[in-house]
Amino acid sequence: MRDYQKETEDRAAFIRRKLAEAHASGVVFGNSGGKDSALVGILCKKACEKVISVAMPCASSRNYGEDLRDAAALAEQYGFELRTVDLTAARAALMEAVGRELTPAAVANLAPRLRMTTLYGIAQTEGCLVAGTGNRSERYMGYFTKWGDGACDFNPIADLTVAEVYEYLRFLGAPPHIIEKTPSAGLYEGQTDEAEMGVAYADIDGYLGGLPVDEHARAVIERAHHVTEHKRHLPEEYQPD
Repeated sequence: MRDYQKETEDRAAFIRRKLAEAHASGVVFGNSGGKDSALVGILCKKACEKVISVAMPCASSRNYGEDLRDAAALAEQYGFELRTVDLTAARAALMEAVGRELTPAAVANLAPRLRMTTLYGIAQTEGCLVAGTGNRSERYMGYFTKWGDGACDFNPIADLTVAEVYEYLRFLGAPPHIIEKTPSAGLYEGQTDEAEMGVAYADIDGYLGGLPVDEHARAVIERAHHVTEHKRHLPEEYQPD
């Protein structure tokens, strides 16, 4: 097992360094009630006093049910602030303003981008930085919204696979329901991460760890990584000769 006590100290020091470099007073992060945001919130609270978590339900019933309950439980257990910003009306207004039918994928990506706008609005007002909540497994798959949940000022868990996130949360004593519930971004009714990606997290983590995975899983992982490469880099800028 990894030395999560030392890692906690090192990650907290990393967060404090990023805050000092930016002359920021604290951290803002999206509190979805899920595993990744739970770990980020705990680490940020160990690094500084001012931690603002923001729950941002948007259309999905899960957002208003277990996700909000788990977000509140996490904030209460670890002693950071929880604000709730309901984005359902904002999404509907944006769709109406666009004035034409959007594809299902485009609609699903509106919520993460509205959440990014919300987090940065609060962070700039409060003099804070936005903490990212993406793990290594999802980043490798490109399973995040470009300029949405992929946007942040720093990310303290980007090197951790999903299995490591769970192990770390158990070490830190996080609420069991957050660890045990099915991972879902809650972007639409019935959505789950693994079903949407078409591969199990265990296969992704195994692949990243150099373990054998079946041919179908390998093909899904490698194709996803290839077609989402643009998400992991800043846009290329033209440079004249």
